[in-house]
Amino acid sequence: MNQLTELFTAPEWAFLRFAILTGIVLSPALGVVGTMVVTRRISSLAGASTHAALGGFGLALFLQRVCELTWFTPTLGAALGALTAALAVGLVSMYAKEREDTVIGAVWALGMSIGLLFLDRTPGYVDWQGYLFGNILLLNQTDLYLTAALDVLVLVPAVLFFPALLAVSFDDTFARLRGVPAGMIYLGMLSLTALTIVLLINLVGIMLVIALLTLPAAAAGIYTAHLKSMMGLTALFSAVFITAGLLLSCFLELPSGPAVVVLASIVYALSMFWKKYHKKRG
Repeated sequence: MNQLTELFTAPEWAFLRFAILTGIVLSPALGVVGTMVVTRRISSLAGASTHAALGGFGLALFLQRVCELTWFTPTLGAALGALTAALAVGLVSMYAKEREDTVIGAVWALGMSIGLLFLDRTPGYVDWQGYLFGNILLLNQTDLYLTAALDVLVLVPAVLFFPALLAVSFDDTFARLRGVPAGMIYLGMLSLTALTIVLLINLVGIMLVIALLTLPAAAAGIYTAHLKSMMGLTALFSAVFITAGLLLSCFLELPSGPAVVVLASIVYALSMFWKKYHKKRG
């Protein structure tokens, strides 16, 4: 108990409190975006955006250190990489005749390869493990402000266009027949997913972003089938998983990203067993 109190009061644990606050602020956006990713079944597409973010991150570091473009920050580079990949795959799946899974695989591999090539040519020390698996020490005040801005960017359209989101999430063809601009909504959804991914990278790392983007929503989907309540429950689960995972990582001296994801995986597995148990009893 004394150790827990110290974590929330001692000056040396300010970075942990800051990381928890950032995670809680990010949770509403995760509630909306994670639910969209799970209901639309676009986790593979989100994975391609995640690995393309590494390409943008590597390019940004290279330009900063070699070309002295200090304004081209890693966060900006990652955002450009993720957005480019999301929109490219989205447009190909909508208008081209190429197989979507093939394009996703190509973008996935290309984005990560470009990032690793630029990182290899970047002089100086680069914390690869921190960006691949998360490092709460990488979080700063700018990340908190960007996270709050993302909340507004996600929640306002979700409230204003909720009926259209509902239609596109479960029956894209019916939505088009009713005059809903399903294509624009789909591309907008992909863009918001890409931005959410970028802000998740420092928290859990590139390799684990998809897990945190999908596991809370998948667990929430076990308890409710209504889109609005699923978004709310996903946001709650995200806040709990991030907070508890970060605390466990400090108590047990574990990497923060894997601790958050393992905890989310355990809750998801237990939820599935609970559902099957109640089905058998019913």
